[in-house]
Amino acid sequence: MLFLQSQEEVSDALSQVGYLPSTEIATTVFLATKLSKPILVEGPAGTGKTELAKALARAFSLELIRLQCYEGLDESRALYEWDYRKQLLALQAHAEQEVQSIFSSEFLLERPLLAALRGTTEKILLIDEVDRLEIETEALLLEVLAEFQVTVPELGTVTATSKPIVILTSNGMRELSEALKRRALYLYLDYPSQARERDIVCAAIPEIEEELADRLVSVVARLRSLDLKKSPSISETLDWARSLLALSVQALDDEVMASTLPILLKNRADIERAAKELLTRS
Repeated sequence: MLFLQSQEEVSDALSQVGYLPSTEIATTVFLATKLSKPILVEGPAGTGKTELAKALARAFSLELIRLQCYEGLDESRALYEWDYRKQLLALQAHAEQEVQSIFSSEFLLERPLLAALRGTTEKILLIDEVDRLEIETEALLLEVLAEFQVTVPELGTVTATSKPIVILTSNGMRELSEALKRRALYLYLDYPSQARERDIVCAAIPEIEEELADRLVSVVARLRSLDLKKSPSISETLDWARSLLALSVQALDDEVMASTLPILLKNRADIERAAKELLTRS
């Protein structure tokens, strides 16, 4: 696993690639590398959970391996499967000879969990939206998260020679098992404060005027306080800021907000609710 000296080193490295971490984020990442523990990151959608893994990969030049979880994900998609076509061809080609083994590495198709453990390069393993897995399927992860190894019955146990940094994300769709939680450090990411989101916007888009950034994040905060089906994410805040610059907007007025709300909100009822709240009270 990556060797880091301090949480300040984490913070500096992430900041240099445009991800502004809180002290809690930097400390958790540092401790994860020191303790060889995965990080379980929970929080609403759009608060930077997946981006944390991507930013760590950029900051430390690590290979990023992603397992996107979904209902029905099984071992053959998460761990490995055998290349049955190649095995059949091998059997046909050597019909008159003994095929020593069609269950060797030559015939193995590695999936994200196995790929993260094999090889000598340092990696980030992103297990995204782990709460979408059925609880029975979580068992697939336990050996990887606890021992950094998996067992392939025909080959034996594969143990990581270079332990990856593991980031698990969850949007809280269901409660995760205690067994999984015990194996990981916990980090909760909520929507940032207005001050922090303004810093994120200004760091990502240096050409934006601070006054416009202040006004922009204030509007986003008001939207998030409404009972919407989907609140604006940080990435949508950035999209809005870039859109306003592309439109050469100097100040946010009712006309600008009315025409650009769909950049922040992707549901008709949410847009109508937001327009009613913002355009009559701004």
